[in-house]
Amino acid sequence: MGEARSDLIDGLAKHVGVPPLTSAEIESLLALAAAAAHGTGDRTSAPLASFLAGVAAAGTGDRIAVLDDARRTVAELAPATEAG
Repeated sequence: MGEARSDLIDGLAKHVGVPPLTSAEIESLLALAAAAAHGTGDRTSAPLASFLAGVAAAGTGDRIAVLDDARRTVAELAPATEAG
């Protein structure tokens, strides 16, 4: 992860009082965002899906499992748009 991104994400986690994201959580979350954006052809789907998955993952013992489940669900709900 780039230093600027790391500083921002770690600082935000501290500010809002949640544990910082692990490398595995970051990879799961980015995969979820990619599936949402590419699956709908609308980049705004990525932050919205990510927010919902984050709300679902909050307070769980396995945030990666929740994020990966959300990614699979997004992939099922929004199959990739056809290149055109």
